[in-house]
Amino acid sequence: MRRMRDPAAWERHQVLLYALAIAAGAALGLGLPRTAGAMEAAITPVLAALLFVTFLAVPFRDIGRAVRSGRFLVALAVVNLVIAPIVAFALSRFVVDDRALLLGVLLVLLTPCVDYVIVFAGLAGGDRARLVASTPLLMLAQTILLPLYLLPMAGEAVLASVEPGPFVEAFLVLIALPLALAGVAQWGASRSSIVDLGQQAALTTMVPLMMLTLATVVGSQVAAVAADLPALLRVVPLYVAFLVLMPLAGLIVCRMLRLDTPGARSVTFSGATRNSLVVLPLALALPAELALAPLVVVTQTLIELVGMIVLVRLVPRLLPSRGSVER
Repeated sequence: MRRMRDPAAWERHQVLLYALAIAAGAALGLGLPRTAGAMEAAITPVLAALLFVTFLAVPFRDIGRAVRSGRFLVALAVVNLVIAPIVAFALSRFVVDDRALLLGVLLVLLTPCVDYVIVFAGLAGGDRARLVASTPLLMLAQTILLPLYLLPMAGEAVLASVEPGPFVEAFLVLIALPLALAGVAQWGASRSSIVDLGQQAALTTMVPLMMLTLATVVGSQVAAVAADLPALLRVVPLYVAFLVLMPLAGLIVCRMLRLDTPGARSVTFSGATRNSLVVLPLALALPAELALAPLVVVTQTLIELVGMIVLVRLVPRLLPSRGSVER
């Protein structure tokens, strides 16, 4: 028990712990499907708590410097707002015959992650401060651009079904509120000269909270996905292909821009992870004829969580600590 109070002990075993959390969530969701509703209701508060400790672990003075990192922001924008839509459009052509599958795939693949990507990138040695600084910009960009992307890719009739309200709510609850609370906590701790203690506590709780988040998300949705598995199997190869293609695209862009290694790792994770937990309320608000779309979004979450466990180990090997990603 003494060893497990050390954040390094949790991080050394993080891949195994996350795999166990996913397995436990799947077992609970399939074995006790009546718990799905309670677990789904817990997703937002659990994720908000995870992001609070993530923000708390990042000194806010570093966030100020991160905002001025122009090369990082350019790489992030190119990967998420240029390359990812091209890849999403190409992959979505394989389900263009089914409106629910098409809209679900586009909703999730067109929206870059702004929440647990910070945690996974940090675990792989990425720059969390710059990702935290970029979250409001990414959230604003995808809110504005999503309708512009959906119009040519899915059609005007499908676009009319999408409600923007959940985006605003998710930003306030999952980003703005945890960030503000973390800022207040750091300000209060600095006045009491215990800011380092607060950051240490955040690091200690981050892995357990990530395990709880993974188990909650998987447990709440796995039974519904299993019930419609034959139809959803069509999108699984698309999500796997996205997880393969986008880290490669991130690596190429970061090499071209000669980005430093922590920044390149963060951009790589940002390109690979999607905003599934934020767009899920959008999908749930769709009309009955598109009822399969939320499960299409959830399926991406399940595939992505497994992929993140792999990328936490793989990305540091692809991008070793050498100051920059150039050869």
